[in-house]
Amino acid sequence: MREKSCSEECCNVRKLDTKRIGELLRSGSTASCGKVLDEVLDEVGFDGLHSLVLRLYVCTDMYLEARSFTRQLGVTDEEFTACFGGVDEIEERLSTVEKARENMHDMLEQCIRWRVEKCHENGNSVVRDAREYIDEHYMSSALSLTAVAEAVGISPAYLSALFKRETGKNLSEYITGIRIEHSKELLCCTSKLIYEIAFEVGFQDYRYFSQIFKKCTGQTPRQFQNSANICM
Repeated sequence: MREKSCSEECCNVRKLDTKRIGELLRSGSTASCGKVLDEVLDEVGFDGLHSLVLRLYVCTDMYLEARSFTRQLGVTDEEFTACFGGVDEIEERLSTVEKARENMHDMLEQCIRWRVEKCHENGNSVVRDAREYIDEHYMSSALSLTAVAEAVGISPAYLSALFKRETGKNLSEYITGIRIEHSKELLCCTSKLIYEIAFEVGFQDYRYFSQIFKKCTGQTPRQFQNSANICM
């Protein structure tokens, strides 16, 4: 069986699927990293690349893809090169095919870890902004998942998942809880009628407000108001 010529190897290398590597970095997991990398490298016949120059070509493409992605995450040049070295240092890590594979795997896996870490940091910030928006607008009957998502600049589906992950509650449950807490304050501390309080905290339907209030507190608004007045 004849060995591949240099021109054949070059042809294969040009088929490197950097798009798939980009997808792995954006949405893949560390668990899937090895499998995806193996498939991408197998497509270009990486294990048969006898030329150090061609291995360098592949690894440099991977390196640049990873660096471009991590810049978007806010990873500094110092952080990146501390882990993987600069472009001019890649050659030192490619003395064998095995070392080259290991180097690329470690690099992609670390990039995914950075993405997960940044996602959690950003998630905390987004949820904090969402809570602040809800606290300021709970009295509006137009307040909804879509309205909050638009205010914080992300999609409703992503906000819903993020809010649930960070707080353990659905966003709609959080809105309801805020409204009920404010209604309890008004029931205790003002002489406003119950239907007025319902509208003031964002409920358009007095009966629905009463049902939700009882579900959350075990009492109707009237019962809660009466018991609060007795204690005063």
